[in-house]
Amino acid sequence: MDYQFSNDVSADTKDKKEKKEPKVYDQKPTPAFISASWSALFIGMISYCIGLWNADMMLNEKGYYFTILLFGLFSAVSVQKSVRDRLEGIPVTEIYYGISWFTTLSSILLLIIGLWNADLELSEKGFYGMSFTLSLFAAIAVQKNTRDKKYIDDRGE
Repeated sequence: MDYQFSNDVSADTKDKKEKKEPKVYDQKPTPAFISASWSALFIGMISYCIGLWNADMMLNEKGYYFTILLFGLFSAVSVQKSVRDRLEGIPVTEIYYGISWFTTLSSILLLIIGLWNADLELSEKGFYGMSFTLSLFAAIAVQKNTRDKKYIDDRGE
């Protein structure tokens, strides 16, 4: 059998491959996803703070862990915004992009170091780690939903 393969690719196909059109974000987040994101954020933050309130540790230790929560939340939202801006073609300086990643990773590392050295039960350490992780993830989801909703609402006007 004589098989012939053609390497001819039409000019139209080449043009389509070379020109990537920017993605259009036109899917508004559902109310259920928005509610779930906000709920996860509040559950994570409130659980973490209740754990701190009831913890048998000095006030300066409680302040350390509370500050790490706030630092982590702000940093995670900053990373999400920077990544999304880049995807949408909005200029983001390399220094801001790098700092936002650095601060997010630093907050996680500081929590790990603090919990590693804390005189807490292993279950308490796990509780703080999980509520912190839930809070960071939820903050990113809330930021994404807020941005998507505003973008789509602004396009409709």
